[in-house]
Amino acid sequence: MTELRRMPWKRTLRSRLTLTLAIGTLSGVIAAGALAQSAGKSTFIGKLEGPEVVTDAAKLPKSLKEAPQLAELVKAGKLPPVAERVGQDPVVIKPLREVGKYGGTWRGGFTGPADFWNGFRCCSGPDHLMFWDYTGDKVAPNLAKGLEMQDGGRAWLVHLRRGMKWSDGKPFTADDFVFWFEDIYQNKDLVPTPSATMAINGRQGAIEKVDTSTVRFKFPEPYFMLPDVLAGSTDLAGQGFAYRGMGGFAPAHYLKQFHPKYAGQAELDKKVKEAKFDSWVRMFLAKNDWALNPELPVLSPWKTVTAINTPTWTLERNPYSVFVDTAGNQLPYIDRVVLTLGENLEVINLRAVAGEYDFQQRHLDLGKLPVFIENQVRGGYKVYLDPGDYGGDMIIKFNLNYDADGEIAKWFSTADFRRALALGIDRDQINETFWLGTGTPSSVVPADGNKYNPGPQYRKLWATLDVRKANEMLDKIGLAKKDAQGFRLRSDGKGRLRIEIMTLGGQFVQFTQIAEMIREQWKRIGIDLTVQEVERSLALKRTAANEQQLGAWNNDGSEHLFTFPLHVFPFELAAVASSGPLYVKWFHSAGAQGKEPEPKMRELMEKWKKAFGVPEKERIQLGKEVWKIAAEEVYIIGVIGMGPASMGVRVVKTNMGNIPSRQYNSPDGKTPGISRPMTFYWKN
Repeated sequence: MTELRRMPWKRTLRSRLTLTLAIGTLSGVIAAGALAQSAGKSTFIGKLEGPEVVTDAAKLPKSLKEAPQLAELVKAGKLPPVAERVGQDPVVIKPLREVGKYGGTWRGGFTGPADFWNGFRCCSGPDHLMFWDYTGDKVAPNLAKGLEMQDGGRAWLVHLRRGMKWSDGKPFTADDFVFWFEDIYQNKDLVPTPSATMAINGRQGAIEKVDTSTVRFKFPEPYFMLPDVLAGSTDLAGQGFAYRGMGGFAPAHYLKQFHPKYAGQAELDKKVKEAKFDSWVRMFLAKNDWALNPELPVLSPWKTVTAINTPTWTLERNPYSVFVDTAGNQLPYIDRVVLTLGENLEVINLRAVAGEYDFQQRHLDLGKLPVFIENQVRGGYKVYLDPGDYGGDMIIKFNLNYDADGEIAKWFSTADFRRALALGIDRDQINETFWLGTGTPSSVVPADGNKYNPGPQYRKLWATLDVRKANEMLDKIGLAKKDAQGFRLRSDGKGRLRIEIMTLGGQFVQFTQIAEMIREQWKRIGIDLTVQEVERSLALKRTAANEQQLGAWNNDGSEHLFTFPLHVFPFELAAVASSGPLYVKWFHSAGAQGKEPEPKMRELMEKWKKAFGVPEKERIQLGKEVWKIAAEEVYIIGVIGMGPASMGVRVVKTNMGNIPSRQYNSPDGKTPGISRPMTFYWKN
């Protein structure tokens, strides 16, 4: 609680707030229905809205203006004029409500070095070539001025914005794409396993320079979904994933000094030793991490000045930002974003209730909603709820590759075992207790209005409480024997069958407490569940090392099935929980690495891959078929979904402008990035 003690609160206020949170949570549980039905589902959920990208040449600004401190630097000869910094083709954003004012700081909270998505969502997300509009459904131009399809979809021209620059003033050109593709992506030390997003039907593509401001993506087969891939949270989505060698482009002029091809091995070895890294690869990836390295040139509206591995992660305006508003004002309006470390979920919620944050959506607990509402006036903020279209604010992933215990591995790979466990969960009890009745008991499928939803019957498939049927299924597959306490015995004669679920504290949903409730519920079907809470960085390591058995998380982003599939099937090693890290390697390497999935999982993967090279109508049908397999096979148990629990509780200061009543809540849209936070401003 060190950070909490540093806050300018009186001890009595801290005690009162702590008690208020505790009482508020309890009262929320007791009076969930009244709050959720009247307040939660109407008053605090507004109309989906947001700013727009202007592409009509007649509506573009004729001149440019800038923040006062930048104007002073220009006057002092320390910066070029704003027109030279922005270039001839700025990204013009029409603010949601009005042209804003310059100045001020945006304060928020984060949970440590593993919480990189926090700053990525608010401050670095808009560095994509293309990006989603505020509805989350349409792709709009962003860093790229436009795309041009060639050769029936086998090639795409990316037209860059003329005169655009990195945050250090160096030109952003096609050379930055070629450098990434040839010297980062194709370097086996930096990227051991190729990415499925750079391939079509398992066959890798290429990137080549056409001229200074034009790049060509080439593929062996039509790749109709490339615009979506460039807009979503994919391996071609800009600097957000550069720390693992991805991104699609990189600042060649800066990074060459850390690459053996350009720096020379002797000189590089010296730098590695001085920087205390164990290899040039580790150093290179760290230097290419926008959240960790303040010296890294970026393209986002704000750039890191105090790194994520410090108690205060600070980002300040990029003087070379290519974003402007309709009046020609260079964006962002707000000078800096300051994210302060919170040791756990409770501390972050305490600070939010006390009005210590200006805009906070990440890590706020829906169970505290009564307290947030009660303290709006005192804290000077307004509460908003942003439900998601994904099926699980909480899901449970089976690690289908777990191999440290053959008995557990056998049952995890048995569909009826997974289905029986799904039937043993009382979702209504969990919804009332932890969601205040605002969620929907559900399988993993997305909202009914989602274009890939497979049909209403899949909402409850293996997702309703049926203790009798679950027990019958477990008996039938070979787990009929029980010990004196009623728990099922292993089939290998080695005692009780115990399985473990990994949960994270200090996140978005009370995963640990919910898992504890499920542990009690599973006693009725003879399953002995151990709940182990771990820190997020450790969870990432355990998942990648294939040490996880069950993992509790959410499947946010899965509403964008083809650009954010990691919570649908094993797609990413860096996920907090995985349904199969060996399957991940197999999938991305086209079978050269990892382990081949069982037939149904492989069928799901093949349908997903096929969708990238077909017209939209066929893609939608393939998406529905993917979801059918996912729901039927229960690789992942859906618990509660389509509520605001996972990053959908938002508190915003009442004097912050251009705030949408409701946002499209999705990591693929980098919420609040999808609302273009560079247009947020302080009214006074």
